[in-house]
Amino acid sequence: MAEAINKPSFMSRLAVTISTRFQKAMDDVMPFPVLRWTCFLLTLVCYLVRTFLLKGWYIVTYALGIYLLNLLIAFLSPKIDPAMAQFEEEEQEEDLALPSKNSDEFKPFVRRLPEFKFWFRGQRAVLLSFGATFFEAFNVPVFWPILVMYFFILFGISMKQRIKHMLKYNYVPMDIGKPKFKGKEDSGKVVST
Repeated sequence: MAEAINKPSFMSRLAVTISTRFQKAMDDVMPFPVLRWTCFLLTLVCYLVRTFLLKGWYIVTYALGIYLLNLLIAFLSPKIDPAMAQFEEEEQEEDLALPSKNSDEFKPFVRRLPEFKFWFRGQRAVLLSFGATFFEAFNVPVFWPILVMYFFILFGISMKQRIKHMLKYNYVPMDIGKPKFKGKEDSGKVVST
């Protein structure tokens, strides 16, 4: 009788198995960013082609665009915002803050949203949006040119603010143009002692 009480139920074992397999799949795709982003772009293009051919689900597409814009802004933002650092006194995360003076020690750029989470959340949103196109309840009739115009205005304003912030606090969240240091050439000789 005691064994039956301590034994986990079928549903909890199934949940653990699914969770473990899902985590294993995420760990397997982690080292391949080009493959992940190619898959993301293909999924996004398939979704956009589907909505174009069906001539509907514009509100779902708009919501997807706004969500992806929000993810992009979080990806381009530092974890500790220098504009808000003067108001927040968190000493345990102070080593993650951007250098504010030229005499400050170099600190690597730590993103608010890491690249893998950006990819994962974006992929999940595209797949959910793709799934929504199979349900007529999500096909709300709207005048789509207004949504497109509003999205591009929102994108322009958001990116302008983010670029101003980058220039003001002197940080670049991308590796483009940053110097890359190489170690010494390998001589090929093995030294044994």
